Amino acid sequence: MSDVLRDLGPVFLGSRLKRLGERMQAGAAQLLAHAGLEVQPAQMPVLIALNERTLTITQLAQAVGTSQPGVTRVVAQLSGMGLVRVKPGADQRHRAISLTPAGTAAIARAKMYVLPQMGEAVDRLLAGRSDVLLAMLTEIEDTLAETPLDQLAARTDPEILFVRDFSDELARDFHDINAEWISAMFRLEATDRHVLDNPRASILNGGGAILFVEAKGIGIIGTCALQKTSATGFELTKMGVRSSARGLKAGEFLLNAAIERAAALGADPLYLLTNSQCVAAIHLYEKLGFSHDAEIMATYGARYARCDVAMRYRGSAKAAT
Repeated sequence: MSDVLRDLGPVFLGSRLKRLGERMQAGAAQLLAHAGLEVQPAQMPVLIALNERTLTITQLAQAVGTSQPGVTRVVAQLSGMGLVRVKPGADQRHRAISLTPAGTAAIARAKMYVLPQMGEAVDRLLAGRSDVLLAMLTEIEDTLAETPLDQLAARTDPEILFVRDFSDELARDFHDINAEWISAMFRLEATDRHVLDNPRASILNGGGAILFVEAKGIGIIGTCALQKTSATGFELTKMGVRSSARGLKAGEFLLNAAIERAAALGADPLYLLTNSQCVAAIHLYEKLGFSHDAEIMATYGARYARCDVAMRYRGSAKAAT
């Protein structure tokens, strides 16, 4: 079975580093146990920070780079083990924390039997390149301290949807996306099958166009066609989005692209035929400038048995709601 964290690279770097840290801490715990120390690896930084000095919870949190609640929890554990003493302060943040004689002895034992071995083991693990990794980690920590990851992500390219034109390798996507939604709501009619099985002959060779919407990191998720039906008339047809990709506003993105392409083709009229069961789609069509049209219904509506709604593009989209 593949390793998801490895396969997805930098996307799950945090989770991969956490997993790596857990594996290394498991080894460190064994070393501590072999040295006769009951402390856990996560508690050691607090003990070392307290070596030969007294600190408050706030100062400890700054010294080890973790949250105050986390440090408070570790201090409580170490106090229960008799390794640190806690003197009351104005509040919990200002309590004075220092090592007990047992804590000082634990640090001395760790320095003799644990820390040197861990350092050598990590250096062997990194084939002598520990300085390089530590420098990189320092740079990452400094960058995140200045700009959190969510803010860095907000600075990246916001475009996640892209328009692609038809190519023969996308013919199967054109067929499957449309067959999925038509079969789910109605049944494939003969005119559907003819278009879906012969997109180049039925759409492109007649002067029309087939567009796709591709989602960054996912692939092709939607498609639609502009089929030329008269000297200047075009039907917006075979428009669908994969059910697994709904919620990304791919339909609206694709419809806007189709309207722009229709204008470039000189479409007059630009119309569509649908069914009243397609409530969400009809709302989208209305939002982007289509309106119900009896003339279009009379002229083209008989093409599909399921057609009971005909709409014509009027060129003035409604405000988004």
